Amino acid sequence: MTGALADAGLARLAELHGVATSYRPAPDRTVAVPASAVVAALAALGVDAAGPDAVRTALAAREGELRERLLPPTVVRWAGDPQRPAALTALPPGTRLTVTTEGATEEREWDGGGVGELPLGVHQLTAVAADGRTGRAHLVVAPDRLPAPAGRSHGLLVQLYSLLSRRSWGMGDLGDLAELAGWAGRTAGAGFVQVNPLHSAVPGAPTDPSPYRPSSRRFPDPVHLRIEDVPEYAYVEEAEARERLGALRERAGRLRAAVLDKGELIDRDAVWELKREALEIVLAVPLGPGRQAAYDAFRAAQGRALTDHATWYALAETHGADWHGWPEELRDPRSAATAAARAGLAGRVEFHTRLAWLTDGQLRAAQRAAAEAGMSVGIVHDLAVGVHPQGADAWAQQDVFAAGMSVGAPPDAFNARGQDWGLPPWRPDRLAACGHAPYRELLRALFRYAGALRIDHVMGLFRLWWVPSGRTPTEGTYVRYDADAMLAILALEAHRAGAVVIGEDLGTVEPGVREALQRRGVLGTSVLWFERDWEGDGRPLPPERWRADCLATATTHDLPPTAARLTGDHVGLRDRLGLLTRPAAEERAEAEADTAEWLALLAGLGLLDRPAGGRADSDEEEEIRAVHRFLLRTPARLIGVWLPDGIGDRRPQNLPGTWDQYPNWRLPIADRDGRPLPLEELTAAPRLRALLDVFTQARGG
Repeated sequence: MTGALADAGLARLAELHGVATSYRPAPDRTVAVPASAVVAALAALGVDAAGPDAVRTALAAREGELRERLLPPTVVRWAGDPQRPAALTALPPGTRLTVTTEGATEEREWDGGGVGELPLGVHQLTAVAADGRTGRAHLVVAPDRLPAPAGRSHGLLVQLYSLLSRRSWGMGDLGDLAELAGWAGRTAGAGFVQVNPLHSAVPGAPTDPSPYRPSSRRFPDPVHLRIEDVPEYAYVEEAEARERLGALRERAGRLRAAVLDKGELIDRDAVWELKREALEIVLAVPLGPGRQAAYDAFRAAQGRALTDHATWYALAETHGADWHGWPEELRDPRSAATAAARAGLAGRVEFHTRLAWLTDGQLRAAQRAAAEAGMSVGIVHDLAVGVHPQGADAWAQQDVFAAGMSVGAPPDAFNARGQDWGLPPWRPDRLAACGHAPYRELLRALFRYAGALRIDHVMGLFRLWWVPSGRTPTEGTYVRYDADAMLAILALEAHRAGAVVIGEDLGTVEPGVREALQRRGVLGTSVLWFERDWEGDGRPLPPERWRADCLATATTHDLPPTAARLTGDHVGLRDRLGLLTRPAAEERAEAEADTAEWLALLAGLGLLDRPAGGRADSDEEEEIRAVHRFLLRTPARLIGVWLPDGIGDRRPQNLPGTWDQYPNWRLPIADRDGRPLPLEELTAAPRLRALLDVFTQARGG
């Protein structure tokens, strides 16, 4: 009896804190999560549930808190909704509401109903009940929907590091991005270029090459800088300094040649070492008055977050990249010891502050280049789902991260063991208490230079799978976030920037999530090979049945390129690496059957001429063009072309489930024979031109 009551109490306590006690991997299946996962998640939220007595005490405290409070931490008011926010409907009669608008510019009474003249923004709401109780909340007033794309457009998808030109220093840079955007906009009529996350990496030897495990999502990585485009580069006058720069450029040329001419892997660490040395020289040149004013304005706008970011990198140079191993007094970003260390490292802090400013400037220049080339959207940046536990954000924002937890995914049909991504999650309670300030500031920083933003694992705005430290992913549980507030803030910041938002909503998605995202104008992601009639006969979904509010593509960075899928090379790769879970013959047969179904549909729609003798090697290019003709037949608002598909590259940029078995995130774009192509040859390649002509002809028609 006692055990049953204790379990019920724990379930109720978990529910009141947004911690799941079960989940549904399929509509007809419910899986209970371990009690240990629930207890661990509650502990990470500051709630002691270690035993029946602790559960009873915590439950009484939570229920009492909810009973007594007038307002939740955040209240959302959608501008077009005539109804009072649900949080206000239960207020006692006679409660007086006062709003202090964003920036404390004005205080006014509010009836909680129609917004009227209440401006968009994040305001402070105060409620005073007739019995004298007072409550305060962050009031998010958001537009009903996010900005939509201006018409229908197509664009290119590329991992920036893989896009080398004859000017880059061993990996693709922001100068290459601006060149690609200028070419694609003017020559191919493209409306956007989507890139991988360009967030700051954790320094190391070697650096983690994954752009999805960054040190900071708030600030971009200076490894992407085009050194020669830094204005002060032209004003390095001292002869020895110019000689050193020349020597660095020669070494960069050898790095570039090693990749493009010898087929070696991209060496990010070697590239950064050269760029860092060059930047030490270039940044010694004083800024002109106009540039100094712009720099000062950037520092003022970014505030403490920029100071923390630069301080972490300066401290990492001295104490190593994992702040958990620093002297204890430096693990606290607000300690007196950290302030003293910052003062002692002022030169290095200034160096990293300047790097953030320079990178921000070149990112905005790339977006301007895209707009000047006629792109309706421009550069689509990618927001990773989290940050590295050892990095700058995890150090600076310890108060909002859940200690002892990492984000992952539960077991599913594709991975019976689940996934642990090694990324610490934000605490939903701490986010709510501060008005989701870290999230707001992150979005605002990214929208400075983004025409659109792709949000990786957009379902994380609703809930995330928390895995306790030292446990397997099967021993985790879901923790819920205030999705209404997260969406409202996203809508607000996107509206202010005039930017489109694309959510990566592939895989298992909780019921209602896609509908909620669509209602607010967040575009989804649809990948051809996954679009089947899963609720019917399981066959490929005809184009007219695809959703319109999405980015439609043939593949992604985590999937085989289209040529590999058409030829079955992706099965051979996984077989060579020992990644298959079934006999290779079975895997090949299934892959061939899948491809045959799609090709039959393409042929049946008149998008592909099938030779009488069946498929031949020469069919590959035409089949890839037919795939993109099919995407054009769908109502999708945006259509993405994986740039390596344009030259027949068969290698995925990332092969999930591998680490050192495969060179993830280190491959340059190459042709069907594996020969790397620089940007100059890539844009002149007849095969790519022929693929992009599919869109030119459709637009002309």
